[in-house]
Amino acid sequence: MQSFVHKVNDENGIHARPAGSIVNAAKVFDADIIIRKTKSGQEADAKRLFSVMSLGARSGEELTFIISGKDEAAAAAALQKLCREKL
Repeated sequence: MQSFVHKVNDENGIHARPAGSIVNAAKVFDADIIIRKTKSGQEADAKRLFSVMSLGARSGEELTFIISGKDEAAAAAALQKLCREKL
């Protein structure tokens, strides 16, 4: 299992466009990818758009990405890069 924490920097939080970017990146991998709001514990399946959007993650909130499966290292690296560049 791999995990990392990311603080949302986008002033609009995670709305449709960044949620779509997360889902598209996550779907490439076989690993299970869960996004958890660090403070509340609310979770979402990173491969489902409505699940990610239902988090309602706002600017400044911390999200924990939890990745497990055979390609977890590659998935974690790709999602960390995406978060740094777009979220």
